[in-house]
Amino acid sequence: MRIGLLTEGGYPYVSGEAGLWCDRLVRGLGQHEFDVYALTRSERQEVRGWVPLPSQVSRVRTASLWDAEDDGVVYGRRARRRFAEHYGELAATLSATVPGQVPGAAGTVSRADSEAAPDQSALEADRFANALYGLAELARDEGGLPRALRSETAVRALERACRAPGAHRLAREARVPDLLTVAARLERALRPLSLDWYEDDGLGAVDLCHAASGGTAALPGLLARHFCEVPLLVTEYGVRLRAHYLTDPDSSPSIRALLAAFHGRLAAETYRRAALITPGNAHARRWQERCGADRAKLRTVHPGMDATPFAEAGESPECADPRTLVWVGRVEPAKDLVSLLHAFAEIRKEEPGARLRIVGGPADPEGAAYLAHCKGLAAQLFPDEADGPHAVGSNPVSFEETGGPELPSRADAYASGALVVLSSVVEGFPAGLVEAMFCGRATVSTDVGAVVEAIGGTGLVVPPRNPRALAEACVALLRDPERRARLGAAARARALELFTVEQNVAAFHGIYLDILSRTPARRVVLDETGEPVPFSAPAEGHVPGRWTESTARAAVRGGPGWATDAPVRATVRDPASEKAPAGTSGGPAPDASDMGPPAAVPLTAIDEPSAMASVPVTEGVR
Repeated sequence: MRIGLLTEGGYPYVSGEAGLWCDRLVRGLGQHEFDVYALTRSERQEVRGWVPLPSQVSRVRTASLWDAEDDGVVYGRRARRRFAEHYGELAATLSATVPGQVPGAAGTVSRADSEAAPDQSALEADRFANALYGLAELARDEGGLPRALRSETAVRALERACRAPGAHRLAREARVPDLLTVAARLERALRPLSLDWYEDDGLGAVDLCHAASGGTAALPGLLARHFCEVPLLVTEYGVRLRAHYLTDPDSSPSIRALLAAFHGRLAAETYRRAALITPGNAHARRWQERCGADRAKLRTVHPGMDATPFAEAGESPECADPRTLVWVGRVEPAKDLVSLLHAFAEIRKEEPGARLRIVGGPADPEGAAYLAHCKGLAAQLFPDEADGPHAVGSNPVSFEETGGPELPSRADAYASGALVVLSSVVEGFPAGLVEAMFCGRATVSTDVGAVVEAIGGTGLVVPPRNPRALAEACVALLRDPERRARLGAAARARALELFTVEQNVAAFHGIYLDILSRTPARRVVLDETGEPVPFSAPAEGHVPGRWTESTARAAVRGGPGWATDAPVRATVRDPASEKAPAGTSGGPAPDASDMGPPAAVPLTAIDEPSAMASVPVTEGVR
């Protein structure tokens, strides 16, 4: 089949979230054809270029979300009126939305309004959708929206909506600078409406749109569904709406409220229109349900990771230093290394020979400042120690990075210790923890994000920001090597079963087939000889409705001759020649030689809905 892969700030560029996952997915599904539609976030990302693309990627189309190019489109009077109407409706739905309230979410209305809430929620959702698709149709008719979205008309429409009766308090408090900022942010978020991707030679030619994240990346999929009826699959390993709620802490409350309302409405519309939604873990799944996703559409598919680099460490766990604890990751405040250092101070009181290796570096200036703070704290808590009066002292806590002679790779970092520690206060899916599981290492982790879902019962879990509990769990495993070995072996078996690339690719292959099997063919394409070209999905991916009719033929181009033969007819016993079974008045049970010739019954005689074939869906563990 032909897949339109929709990304934002990721694949096929070298850097970006979900880039590695998309590359593994595309390479693992070599039987399909991929068209990549990528939205870029920065000039630096575009300059760094693309990753090497496999042969199954037939087309790459890109669009920028960071520059401020003018499309040069000048609207006439009628077009300006259409724009003001649709944009005004969009702004009205944002100004009337309570920050944090999502259509269809539970717990956002009072008991007195509980009966009217569903109807009002559906009405507001339809109002937002009509405004969004109205703007998309205007952009298609007139050639673009950027100039209109940055115009005074847009700012005045926002102002009218915020000053209208019924507007939320934070919307009413918005001042002109706030409205200008919101209008600029909405223009960037709505840029996909102006793209020329939705014609028959673009997303209209694919069999399925697969959005690698929610938010703006899924917007082209919504438009492809609106204009061309292409089904949409949305995958979120980190819920974009949650990220929007947590960003921009320095902006005014009015700006945050209006932008949160927009992204909440967009997420709800995306979940409503998607054929299926695939969260990467139960943590993301709960967020999606809270944001309006239908539970019947959710299929948990854990992210696939390459276990090959960690095979050697996993097969030789006895090589680890039994007194060393290892932390591996990106240094930032959310990882709470301060609590880890205080916990290690307690560990050293019980196990004086223990050592801690912190492996990783910062990703931004904030992380660099946090790393410097942690190094100073380690020097204060743990004075340098020497083995004798003439030896040079060393600190039991070391800060290192992979790529050097001692730790060439992350696998070497995990292999250097007998126990891997995670001390985060905020975590999505703990990829580093899964890498440690591939290496067969016992783990001690804080109970955040999808940690419990990832490790199951193969590691110890403690509350976050509790150094004493973290220290007690680590000491318990340091003193019990047999228990460490059992937990490490169980962790490796669990990771190999649930979190490999093969599991992830197989799951999405089954999901693709499931969606396409329930999607009617949208067009008939003829080849050079005038013969209909089979549907782009493989033969097992398309199940016709009345497959037992005499006119139906299952023909594969270039396939074996028996594929076009007459259908095989089923046989049943001839009632006239059957004898009564044993124990009845008819005598003993008949022998096979006593039975008459079988009577041929047309296959249509068993053509019942229960006899229809179905395509299985491969899911990850929920």
